Amino acid sequence: METAQRSAGWLKELQGEHTPETEEYGISSFVFRARRPFHPQRLMDFLKGDHMWTVLRSKGFFWLASRHDTAINWSLAGHVARVSPAGTWLAAVPEHLRPQGEQVADYLEQYWREPFGDRRQELVFIGMEMPTETMLKQLHNALLTDAELALGEAGWMLFTDDFPVW
Repeated sequence: METAQRSAGWLKELQGEHTPETEEYGISSFVFRARRPFHPQRLMDFLKGDHMWTVLRSKGFFWLASRHDTAINWSLAGHVARVSPAGTWLAAVPEHLRPQGEQVADYLEQYWREPFGDRRQELVFIGMEMPTETMLKQLHNALLTDAELALGEAGWMLFTDDFPVW
């Protein structure tokens, strides 16, 4: 403890002069949320983009138009990425087969929005000197357009989908 108290970093921290690592190394984060599905090819293009080299960690889940009923886990640590099924959206389960109880009711109250129920995008990105505004714009542009949304589920199944098959 005595050695730590004598160190320059310790004193700077006590005096309020320490630069947080987030500022010193340009580390930032953002969350992307949306209530319409991603076009699978445009999302894949985003995930393969050069900006992803600035991302240190990313996690969350997403909804692809071509896999309307499946929530998909997303995880990236360094340059290792993983996508896997997270289960079925509750909206895809017939109402009479849905689980019951207080927790389910709380979940529905918090996440259910018409017309797609609990389907949604929730992705967190943490990185160094990320082009945040550009990335947010690209993520938004990866969502279905109004014209694509109007095609409905049958039309969405025709989109190219290069995500792993499970």
